[in-house]
This record gives sequence, C-alpha cells and structure tokens, in this order.
Amino acid sequence: MGKYFGTDGFRGEANVDLTVEHAYEVGRFLGWYYEQKCRVTPRNPEGRCRVAIGKDTRRSSYMFEYALVAGLTASGADVYLLHVTTTPSVSYVVRTEEFDCGIMISASHNPYYDNGIKVINGKGEKLEEDVIEKIEKYLDGESGKLPFALRDKVGRTIDYAAGRNRYIGYLISIATRSFKNRKVALDCANGSASSIAKNVFDALGAETYVIHNNPDGLNINTNCGSTHIEVLQQFVKDNGCDVGFAYDGDADRCIAVDERGEVVNGDQIMYICGKYMKENHALVNNTVVTTIMSNFGLYKAFEREGISYEKTAVGDKYVYENMARYGNCLGGEQSGHIIFSKHATTGDGILTSLKVMEVMLEKKEGLSKLASEVEIFPQVLKNVRVHDKQTAQDDPKVQEEVEKVTEALGEDGRILLRQSGTEPVVRVMVEASTKELCEKYVDQVIDVMKAQGHLL
Repeated sequence: MGKYFGTDGFRGEANVDLTVEHAYEVGRFLGWYYEQKCRVTPRNPEGRCRVAIGKDTRRSSYMFEYALVAGLTASGADVYLLHVTTTPSVSYVVRTEEFDCGIMISASHNPYYDNGIKVINGKGEKLEEDVIEKIEKYLDGESGKLPFALRDKVGRTIDYAAGRNRYIGYLISIATRSFKNRKVALDCANGSASSIAKNVFDALGAETYVIHNNPDGLNINTNCGSTHIEVLQQFVKDNGCDVGFAYDGDADRCIAVDERGEVVNGDQIMYICGKYMKENHALVNNTVVTTIMSNFGLYKAFEREGISYEKTAVGDKYVYENMARYGNCLGGEQSGHIIFSKHATTGDGILTSLKVMEVMLEKKEGLSKLASEVEIFPQVLKNVRVHDKQTAQDDPKVQEEVEKVTEALGEDGRILLRQSGTEPVVRVMVEASTKELCEKYVDQVIDVMKAQGHLL
C-alpha cells in the first residue's frame, strides 16, 4: 500500500483526506501519462488519450468528477462520462472499447461523507503498482511540473451514458434462463446499482422488488445494502421472495438472502458456483481463489467436493492477480466481491446475482438448500479504529496476546489481525467452535490494544 492509494484506490473523507486538489492532480498526471502512450487505432483515429469516468451517488462525487475532468482535459485527454454507474461497468467499458484507462469515483461500502478514486488500466484491471507509485510521487511534488495541453490539444468532455447501457445489455446476455415467475428482492444501497440492477432483472422477466434505490447524495449505504443485510432479510420474509441480493455503494460486491431470510455470504456463493461449475466442467484448474479471511467451513466443503483452492491477501485486487497468473476462473472474498473471469476482471455484484440465479434455476433448488452444504464456523470480526495501524498491529504486547489466543484455539480455530487498506482500522477476527469463544478472544486482543493506548 502506498501513501495515498490503498488496496482499492485513494480513499478518505471528502475534502479532508481526499480533496479536490488531489483529484485535479491525479487527473493531470493520468492525462499526461497515458497521452504519452497513445497510438492511432480504428476507434481512435486521432490518437488521443481517452479516459472513461463513472461515479456513485455520493454528493461529493460530482465535485470530484469535475476536478478530475479539469485535470485530465488540461493534460490533453478526452473524457467520456458514464455518470452514475457501477465500478464493474467502468471496467467493462474500458476493456471492450479501447480506453486508455478508467476512473471510478466511489468509496464503496463506506459512509456518504467518504469518497475515493479507483483507477482501472486499459485491460479493465486495477491499476499497476508501478503507475500508482508514479502518481504518488507527482502528488508529493517529486517528479516536477507537467506541461499543459495547448490550443487544439486541450481535451474534450463527451457524454457517454451509452457505455453504461451497453454494460446493461451485456449483463442481460450472460443469463442462461428466463427469471419469469421468480420473486427477486434487490437492495441497491441507494448507490450505483440503483441505475442498473432493476433494469437487468426486469428484462430477464423477474418479478422484481427493489428497496433503497432512491439516492439523495447522503443516504448511500445508510442502514441498507450489503453491510446492513438485516433489512433485506426482513423484506424477503415479509414479501415471500424466492431470493434477495444486496449490493454495496458501487455494486462490486453482492451478499444474498435465501427464501427463509438467511444470509448467504461470499464464501457460500463461491461454493455454490464453484461446485456447479465443476459439475459442468467449467471450473478451470478445478480451483477457486479465496482470501485468508474465508471461513474454515468453506475449505472443508471444497475438500469434500474435491475442489482445490488458493488463498491470497485480502482484496479482490490480489484475488484477480492470482486468477490472471494461473488462469483460474472463479475467486472472491467472504464480503461478496466475486470474480468470474470469463465475464469480468473485477468483482461484480449484479453479475454475481445472475450467476446465483443460474445455479438455482438449472438445479431447480432453493438457495437455502444450495447453501446448506457449507457449515460455516462461528466467526467474529471487529474493526478497531487506531492512531497508527502498523504500530498497533506490531505492538509486542498485542502480538503476545495473539500468540496466547492461537495456542488456546489449537486446530479448532484461528485468529487474524489485518490492517484496513482504506481506513485507520485494524481488523481483529477469530474463528472458533462457538461464537462465545470468538467474542472472548477478540475482546481479549482489543483490550490489550486499548491498554497500550492505540485506540482512537
């Protein structure tokens, strides 16, 4: 992780940690950097730098959009505005329509007052680390001034809502069956999915019920979406829905709810889809890529089904890097970032919900039955806001307590500490035979952090 960019872009409180000046300078650098690499192609006969920008529904997203546009066009780039859309739609447009890069303005599942800048390369993947390093050096004034574009070299801004519509059409084309007579509930988190998800499910014939799809700039992720799944759980039960899907602010993750109102998380989704893909000879390398946060129960279920798995660091960026390196086709995180590499290069919440629907329809089984094959071990995860993430995690007293917990758990559980890539947070997670044990050991470690003066 760099000084400004974490595992998922440059993120922080709008106009505190991430300012319009930052956005302008990021735009200046990206416009200049990619302008040097441009070439004439049939899609780009003038050989100009082309950048696609999407945004979520936060009030500050408009502010950052205009700042990025100013920086990009001042460096000679042409900017194509997708307006309110999802992160995976930006990735799709960039990789299929020969853009030099894409930018998504979003802080994902964070509260409305945060925002972020996610940069996507020309292949539709998260930006390379060496380019991120160059951006950070420029932000710190270490690489000198950049020239401004002059006269006819100044960039243009183009309305490109058509790109988002192409993405909607692409999603619809992926479905293998009609969703007719299926009651589906969608929680759009008052975010990016509000402009896309219902259109897709309606087009596929579902009886679609949508909640939290009236964004006002301040209500994104507020008691809704994948981080507040209990609202969708109750809605599914009250309305007799066959299934529910909840997205986050930029719709790159999905958590499901079965017909009984029970949560089906990313681990269970990976099992359901991985097993189905193996049965249909579509699971390349017979391998699913997970992160170190995935549940013991998932691995036991994979082993029972003869499915291999890989473990990476937390972050869909690292999951995709593994998939690209070894040719694996399915991977993701417990939090609901699921990547189907045949169709996408990033986590895609709406695509994930379509894939879950495919399994349900093809196997003629409810989601509760499909998910019941994974026995999830109790797991407690608590986010601890700290003054300094590295110092708190490396504190000898904290590490000593972690070792004590590890010894106490033995082979019947585990403890994991990791730093958030986007917030001043250390995450403490314990997996054990009972939730009471999980709570006990998590609190023991947090108490030591508090005693050592690390908590905010």
